[in-house]
Amino acid sequence: MGILTEIANNEDLCGECPVWDSQARCLYWTDITGKRVWRYHWSTAEVTLIQSEIEVCGLVSNKPGGFVVTNSAGFHLWNMGELPRLLVADVDGVPCQLNDCIADAAGRVLAGSQFYNPNGDYPLGHLFVLDAGGQARVLDEGFHLANGLAWSRDGKTFYLTDSIARCIYAYDYDLEQGAVRNRRVLVQVPRTEGIPDGLTTDSEGFLWSAQWYGSCVMRYDPEGKAVLRVGTPAKQTSSVTFGGPSLDELYITTAKKPEPGPVPHGYDPNVGYVGGRLYRADPQVCGVPGYQSNIKFTP
Repeated sequence: MGILTEIANNEDLCGECPVWDSQARCLYWTDITGKRVWRYHWSTAEVTLIQSEIEVCGLVSNKPGGFVVTNSAGFHLWNMGELPRLLVADVDGVPCQLNDCIADAAGRVLAGSQFYNPNGDYPLGHLFVLDAGGQARVLDEGFHLANGLAWSRDGKTFYLTDSIARCIYAYDYDLEQGAVRNRRVLVQVPRTEGIPDGLTTDSEGFLWSAQWYGSCVMRYDPEGKAVLRVGTPAKQTSSVTFGGPSLDELYITTAKKPEPGPVPHGYDPNVGYVGGRLYRADPQVCGVPGYQSNIKFTP
C-alpha cells in the first residue's frame, strides 16, 4: 500500500459518497451535513464547489443526463446548478429516508433507508429499488442503519452494509427482475473496531469498507475474511471508491463533525483528529467501472 495523500481539505462535516466519472476524469463527493457537493479534476488537481444548500446522501450518474440523488426526502433527479427534482418520497406509506445508493447493470437504483436514533427507539429501515420509469419498490427490510452498497464483479451478488449491526450482508441478485434473495452475513465487524460505512469492490472481487470511528479502510476477501487494513489520520473515515484513469487509485472521504453512535471499546472522542479531508491511496489493485442509472422519468 502506497503513501496516503491529502487531496482536499474542505472541512467536510460529513464527507461521503465519492463517485468517479471516467469520461470527465473527475471525482464527485458530498458533504451531507454541510449540504455541499464537490468535484476534483484529476488532470489539474482543481477542487471545485459545484453545488451548495442541497442534501446529497447518495449520488449516481444518470444516462439520460444529470444524476440520481438520494437523501432524507427520497429519490431525486438532479442537474448541476439546479435544485433536485423529487421522484419518490415513500412506497406504500413507507418513507424513503435514504442514505447511500448504487445503480445496477440494468440502470435501476438501489438505496437503503435509515432512521437510527442513538437516544431511543427508532423504526427499522428498508432496501428500495427505483425502476427506469421512476417507480420504487421495497426489496427487503429490517436494517438499523443502511449504508455502503456494492456489487460483485459479475453483478450476481449485491452487498449492503448495516452500520449499527456492524455487518456487511450479501444477497443473490436477479438482474432481470431487479430482486434480491438469500440474505446472509458476509462480514461481522468486532466491537474492538470501528463501524462499517462506505463500501466498494475491486477487480479481484475483494471488498473495501471504510470504518467510521476506526481510522481505516478494511479490505475483505470474497468470503468475508479481513486481509488488509489501510490506516487513515481521520477517526471518522466514511467512504471509499476507486478512481483515476486506470481505476488504480483509492479515494477516501472523512467527516469533521463528531457524531453520537455505537463507539468501539476503548474509543476516546476527545483525542485525535476527527476528519473532514479527502485522501488518496495507492491500493496496488484496480477497481471496476461503476454502473450508471437509466431513469427516464416523465411526470
